[in-house]
Amino acid sequence: MADVDDTLGRVPLFSGVKPKELKKLGKRMTERLFSEGDTITAEGESGLGFFVIEEGNATVSRNGRIVRSLGPGEFFGEIALIDQGPRSATVVASTDLRCRGMTAWEFKPFVEEHPEVAWALMETLVERLRAAEAA
Repeated sequence: MADVDDTLGRVPLFSGVKPKELKKLGKRMTERLFSEGDTITAEGESGLGFFVIEEGNATVSRNGRIVRSLGPGEFFGEIALIDQGPRSATVVASTDLRCRGMTAWEFKPFVEEHPEVAWALMETLVERLRAAEAA
């Protein structure tokens, strides 16, 4: 089982964050376990959580079509961190899944203290927007 600090260190979103600060972030995040087949987020429904996968795999779908797979070190729910609006995709555990999660009100102070995360978050959002437009 990977240490949460190691997992967060592999997440591109946190690439500019020092190990000491990643440890603090890891302590702010809550462990969440999902069973194979569980729907973690549902497209169009409200959601406030951001998740980083520690173990297992998940699929992401839009309009009923699978658009990508996620594994350890990958994340989802970042849009909900910003606008707290409806989910843009459905995420389903394709295996048993162990994640670390947090809400927007927990994440915002961390980003304010670490502006390098804000830039990485914007890059991720733009990349996903372009991919969605191309689909």
